[in-house]
Amino acid sequence: MRILFSFLFMILTGQLIGQAWSKYDSTMKIGKTGYRISCLNRAPDRNVLNIRPIGFKSESREASIELRARVYGAEIDDLNNDGFPDIVIYIEDAAGKKSIFPICSQDNERIAPIFFPDILNDMELSKGYRGKDEYKLVEGVLFRKFPIYPADTTIKEPTNKIRQLMYRVVPGERDSWKFKMFKQFDFTSN
Repeated sequence: MRILFSFLFMILTGQLIGQAWSKYDSTMKIGKTGYRISCLNRAPDRNVLNIRPIGFKSESREASIELRARVYGAEIDDLNNDGFPDIVIYIEDAAGKKSIFPICSQDNERIAPIFFPDILNDMELSKGYRGKDEYKLVEGVLFRKFPIYPADTTIKEPTNKIRQLMYRVVPGERDSWKFKMFKQFDFTSN
């Protein structure tokens, strides 16, 4: 009986430990150029994201950036159609809000952030928004979708509608890049 109890305890403990965040470490390339992304994901509100360019010119260096989130994924593509790979890093903060940390290659010499607009700054798009975002990169277009909630904040369940936004990377100010929403639609979830 004691052996059975010990065995069950080890299984349950292993399952609980398995639910913890694990280190994120991935290398992504287009051809011979790309990035190695790593983050220990130790604390939900403070981590260091390491981005090491691969195949860039010799001046490019690894960047270490402090995040108030954890990394849960990344995708690579040429977002600004300049012939060099860019990357979108998916992050989640301590409250469970998902977002992105996009990086572009500038002529394979250095990396720079791509500005991503805050949805709360847009009165029309943010109607019914309470988070629970999902992101996906498809052929240079960033898709973002989230459930739409009723205007009454006392209602805790979303409506049966989903809002989907599509973004492209466009030139910003002073040799920078930014995401710009170009299409939006709402649809009924099944």
